[in-house]
Amino acid sequence: MLKHALPKRQDVDTRHKWHIEDYYADDSLWEKACLHLDTELPELAAYSGHLEESAATLLACLEKNQELSLLLDQLYTYANMRMHEDSANAYYQGLASRAESMLIRYSAAVSFLVPEILAMPEETLGDFRIERHEDFQLYDHFFDNILRQKAHTLSPTEEHLLAQAAELGGAPQNIFTMLNDADIRFGEITDADGETVPLTKGRYVTFLENSDRRVRKEAFTSLYNTYFSQKNTLAATYAASVKSDVFFAKARNYSSARKMALADDNIPLSVYDNLIDTVHQYLPLMHRYVALRKKLLGLDEVHMYDLYAPLVSEANVKITFEEAKETVLRALDVLGTAYTDALKMGMESGWIDVYENEGKRGGAYSWGSYGVHPFVLLNHNDTVNSMFTLAHEMGHALHSWFTWQTQPYLYSGHKIFVAEVASTCNEALLMEYLLNTTKDQNMRKYLVNYYLEQFRGTLFRQTMFAEFEKITHEMVENGEPLTWENMNQIYHDLNRLYFGDDIVIDPQIDIEWARIPHFYNAFYVYQYATGYSAAIALSRKILTEGQPAIDAYLDFLSKGDSEYSIDLLKGAGVDMSKKDAIENAMVVFERLLDEMEQFNN
Repeated sequence: MLKHALPKRQDVDTRHKWHIEDYYADDSLWEKACLHLDTELPELAAYSGHLEESAATLLACLEKNQELSLLLDQLYTYANMRMHEDSANAYYQGLASRAESMLIRYSAAVSFLVPEILAMPEETLGDFRIERHEDFQLYDHFFDNILRQKAHTLSPTEEHLLAQAAELGGAPQNIFTMLNDADIRFGEITDADGETVPLTKGRYVTFLENSDRRVRKEAFTSLYNTYFSQKNTLAATYAASVKSDVFFAKARNYSSARKMALADDNIPLSVYDNLIDTVHQYLPLMHRYVALRKKLLGLDEVHMYDLYAPLVSEANVKITFEEAKETVLRALDVLGTAYTDALKMGMESGWIDVYENEGKRGGAYSWGSYGVHPFVLLNHNDTVNSMFTLAHEMGHALHSWFTWQTQPYLYSGHKIFVAEVASTCNEALLMEYLLNTTKDQNMRKYLVNYYLEQFRGTLFRQTMFAEFEKITHEMVENGEPLTWENMNQIYHDLNRLYFGDDIVIDPQIDIEWARIPHFYNAFYVYQYATGYSAAIALSRKILTEGQPAIDAYLDFLSKGDSEYSIDLLKGAGVDMSKKDAIENAMVVFERLLDEMEQFNN
């Protein structure tokens, strides 16, 4: 056996495996549940065309939908988490495939529900809700969320036509995915050891983080020259995606594609605009950070391929999983016993799959189903970064846990706008704890640099992406063409604006827009920046205001999807329709920047 070979799944200590049996004690029970769902789907579909008949019929349909949706959720999650334990396991590949088919059948069976509610005369639905007030009270937010978009719902014939067009609308994303993931090859580069190695998207950032500047430049140049060789195809593909967004927005009577995208979660346009405007006000801080990079790297001029170069060598500290758990618990003790008791329980009750094994899915996530408990997949490797990952994923897990203890299944999820808040808040609290307790100067430098990079990559970079999307969609809405030349110019100007005059805006970076997959899910990335700002603001309130802020935060964790995201955050004490949270985050960034500059005076 190779010295560093990964263990097989069956050889991993059970103490370090999640208790997936908390779903189904064995696979035969999954099979029985799957059969039950299959036999029940026709009963749900049979309500189609009958919702207007009586309040009892509508209520029975809603309850049946919740019952089957939850069952599907548990089936789907179990099958996929089993596959993630060992992707080479053919049996669990089969279960995951069957779960996907079941999801498609369920979606078809329930597809009538929302259109039929919207087609119902408002007075009829109103009478039903009055007649069975207590029964329908649970569904008040559900109905309000549907009905607020009624003005953008078309006739059944038009809706059918749009549904058929949706597959065409998704074609640009599919084309980009095939081109970006399957067809493009980036050639080879010479690594720091003088070896010729293939350049891949997965290895690209690792090469950019290399201390050898030649490696960074070679990887950067090779990657973007490859995209530039496909410039016309990539420009046409992205332009088609933007045109698709604009078409569907116009068809649904929205004033803009951005308005339609934000309407899904009832987010005011001012949230998006305030983010861009406020980040613009604080760009001098980013320019200072770039200048500091130039100084610390000892360069006459800093290039775009130098932005990821390490300023501080990684702290040579081994942090075992047990030590990471202890440190995270101490850091989050500020949230009180209700939180830390749940955190301890999750860490010790089989929620977490800890170490890498042969065939295990990479990365980390928190997942799970209502009615069981959250689960966390890790690939822990005894580093500082792994400790932050533990804090992050347990933040997601406890967000779900507190919600599931309080809310019905109907409101048990979290919208993207708030999904990263709880996880990032945990990271921020861990960071503050470490900064306040570490005695090692190099470790402190490493932590400050780590935190600064989070701000650069999440708050500044994602806002720049959001601004690019705003500009390109407005151009199409104004009848202007999108070509690779004008998109390159837009992207060049944004890089100049965001990074300032102390960096060389290499011509290769102008086509970076062509490699961002999130651009095919329009107006999504801004939520990374708003969520990060909200999390930083909440962590500061918790640390400075104490119990009132903690109570408000725990209440936020418990509300799930029972209110609109913007209102959930207001309840926690952060109003994202105003600039305060972003400004407060910038105060933290400036404090870190000051300290990093002082380290090197």
